[in-house]
Amino acid sequence: MRIEFLGGTDTVTGSKYLLEHDGRRLMVDCGLFQGLKQLRLRNWDAFPIDASKIDAVLLTHAHMDHSGFVPRLVKLGFKGPVFCTQATLELCELLLPDSGRLQEEGADFANRHGHSKHKPALPLYTEQDARAALKRFEPISFDQEHSPWPGWSWRLKRAGHILGAASVRVAWTGGSILFSGDLGRSDDLMMRPPEAPEPADYVVVESTYGDRRHREADTLVALAEVINRTAARGGVVVIPSFAVGRAQTLLHCIQQLKKAHRIPDMPVYLNSPMAADVTQIFRHHLDEHRLSAEQCALMSKEVTIVNSVEDSKRLNNLSYPSIIVSASGMATGGRVLHHLKTYAPIARNTILFAGFQAAGTRGAALLGGAEAIKIHGAYVPVRAEVANLDTLSAHADRDQLLAWIGALPQPRQVFVTHGEPVAADALRLAIEERHGWPTSVPIYREGRAL
Repeated sequence: MRIEFLGGTDTVTGSKYLLEHDGRRLMVDCGLFQGLKQLRLRNWDAFPIDASKIDAVLLTHAHMDHSGFVPRLVKLGFKGPVFCTQATLELCELLLPDSGRLQEEGADFANRHGHSKHKPALPLYTEQDARAALKRFEPISFDQEHSPWPGWSWRLKRAGHILGAASVRVAWTGGSILFSGDLGRSDDLMMRPPEAPEPADYVVVESTYGDRRHREADTLVALAEVINRTAARGGVVVIPSFAVGRAQTLLHCIQQLKKAHRIPDMPVYLNSPMAADVTQIFRHHLDEHRLSAEQCALMSKEVTIVNSVEDSKRLNNLSYPSIIVSASGMATGGRVLHHLKTYAPIARNTILFAGFQAAGTRGAALLGGAEAIKIHGAYVPVRAEVANLDTLSAHADRDQLLAWIGALPQPRQVFVTHGEPVAADALRLAIEERHGWPTSVPIYREGRAL
């Protein structure tokens, strides 16, 4: 068996792991590079292998940094199946066409306003490309062994990160490798904890928060404090949010705070049609999260779902305390950019982040104290309060990652991926110090014989 690390190295984005054995090739995850421009440009690099020679793709979950390159791979000639859980399929049916649409809108905007060095600017793939790629998806179940080819098999375990998220153990004649996928938290407000991992000869583990522990703070208290002080100023709370998972957790928390009269009865707007659709998907997968069907229904109670572009524009005229939850979570695109242009320059407002912000994103710049951010080709001054609800992360922290790893017998090798360089190396050191296991941090496009 040979593995090539085609993404998810030196960064949290672009996860792609190519396995090759006995004439077959399997790609575990197929994600977009996001964040810094030099990373995003990798999406356009010549692919290192003929896509038509890849037999199948296996996705750990639906987030774009794990699934968003699939339409491009199909466009490059991939003709095999894309295996994933049922919930991942349902989420990708929302996320991938939306990604294609955003790619088209970005190219169109660049062409109309001259923001691209390329003439004409082109999308990485289109909405139509994404819908065509979805025809290749085949759902598979957790906890069942799948053997598509002689000498190969894999099994999925719940990873607790978002709906459908899985850790994957791939076995072949003579060996096995375990991919953590993105691991959730044992104390997550909504998702059930990750399942215990199965032993394997090799382990690939994520390291998003490999260099830190999550603060032990009450999320509801922290959220209420931000909302209350903004409301006291007469301001608007703008929350850039991931449409999958984070938006639902925020709505659940806000509903709880309102019910307990811990925040004012102020309007809440969910300006993300996709997030509204994801909220409905939660009702179909009650076995994966902690909420009852009734609690799922309550998430959308007293929340105004904003669908049309016209209604979205009206949210930029709010003159009373309000909460806007809108994608995208790192402020890299989506409707939230228009709200940032309107509300970031006004001191009474608050921009509240509630998830990991990759290097090079507007979210990371704002949390880093940027006095202005570039949106749609122009710099927008930042006078609003910028806050971070870091207790709401859906990723395991260092101690939780070490606990997951520690449940395994010693493997031959651990590969630490899906982290900024400091975080990945910190987790490598922690694993070596605690267990003495051979552990390394692969570099981009590194290949290893297993």
